[in-house]
Amino acid sequence: MAGRELSPEEKLALITDQLQEVLHKDILEDVVIKQKRPLVLYWGSATTGRPHCGYFVPMMKIAHFLRAGCHVKILLADIHGFLDNLKAPIELVKYRAEYYKFVIQALLRAVGVSLEKLEFVLGSSYQLSADYTMDIFRLSSVVTEHDAKKAGAEVVKQVDNAPLSGLIYPLMQALDEEHLKVDAQFGGVDQRKIFALAQETLPKIGYKERAHLMNPMVPGLAGGKMSASDPDSKIDVLDSAENVKKKLRKAYAAAREVEGNGIISFVEYVLLPFSALQDPEHKGRFVCERREGEGEPLVYHDIDTLKDDYKADRLTPQLLKAGASAALVDLLAPIQAEYQASPEWQDIEKKAYPPAEPAKKKKQPKDKGSRYPGAGNVKANPDGTVEGKGKEQVEVGKTAEDAMSKLDVNGQPV
Repeated sequence: MAGRELSPEEKLALITDQLQEVLHKDILEDVVIKQKRPLVLYWGSATTGRPHCGYFVPMMKIAHFLRAGCHVKILLADIHGFLDNLKAPIELVKYRAEYYKFVIQALLRAVGVSLEKLEFVLGSSYQLSADYTMDIFRLSSVVTEHDAKKAGAEVVKQVDNAPLSGLIYPLMQALDEEHLKVDAQFGGVDQRKIFALAQETLPKIGYKERAHLMNPMVPGLAGGKMSASDPDSKIDVLDSAENVKKKLRKAYAAAREVEGNGIISFVEYVLLPFSALQDPEHKGRFVCERREGEGEPLVYHDIDTLKDDYKADRLTPQLLKAGASAALVDLLAPIQAEYQASPEWQDIEKKAYPPAEPAKKKKQPKDKGSRYPGAGNVKANPDGTVEGKGKEQVEVGKTAEDAMSKLDVNGQPV
């Protein structure tokens, strides 16, 4: 999307639009308004589970940053994925990082922004260097175990007797700001404690503080956080139109209730901003079609009007779900077309997320009855004789004649 050149003030307004919190806004003002240069920032994603439609929320902000002329670095945090309680097997992180790159580029192309100032950086490309390793040692000497654990509490998977890797994770995320040479870091508000750790500790080892930009946490479709491990709370970017409609029909959306409504949040943070970026006047548009005879379609240009109509039950859960389904299917169509046209992307998907091995059927132990050596307390000797309780039932005899005398067919002695 080309569009006219924005003024520094307009750029700053677009950078901070719809964020829940900004730490050190003065850094943004200094770079954008006083220095009049592109803001350099990064957003990191640990390459673990399959990216889902929840990723559109940060992508919409990244689209804003790119529209505002920022230089955006996307950190494909492969080592972070491994450190977070082994969420990503070390053998798969390379493929998953490549898969994430395909998805993120396609998401941003679908939104319609230029990727000219977008840069992808693989974590392991610099996090294994001698300088970075030494900085980790230096940072670990000024951060307590308590503070490292507290910083990662909302990000790193919490388990009893946790591995040390979970304590290294927030230190690395803080240090990435210096090694990526950025002015700011962008993430969800759940990252706030890691951002605070970075601001407090980087100056202790001689590095400057950065600004931190935080998105609100958007509820998943089932209510609560979108999760790769809960199939009903997320829609995969490669889900078919039928699957999208099916999942949204099942989504939690109580009539008149706006709080915790994942679909309304998705309209607010993805669908309206997406249509605004496509519109030359940057005016968002969300449409809910009504059945014939029920009136004109409901058209919304701002989220407040939509929320008011939902509280009044003029916009029903059924209408909301149908409108969101149609808009999301349209949004996913170019991404899925890109996937279908790319054998390389399809190949990486298979390597990054190999299908689970089918469960092998357990062999049921055969019932051999009691007439075999070893049954009960009977022990078989190397010479073929048996001993122990019940040996009379299993012993066939010490000689061929004894054996023949005990053998019978159909109840008749042989």
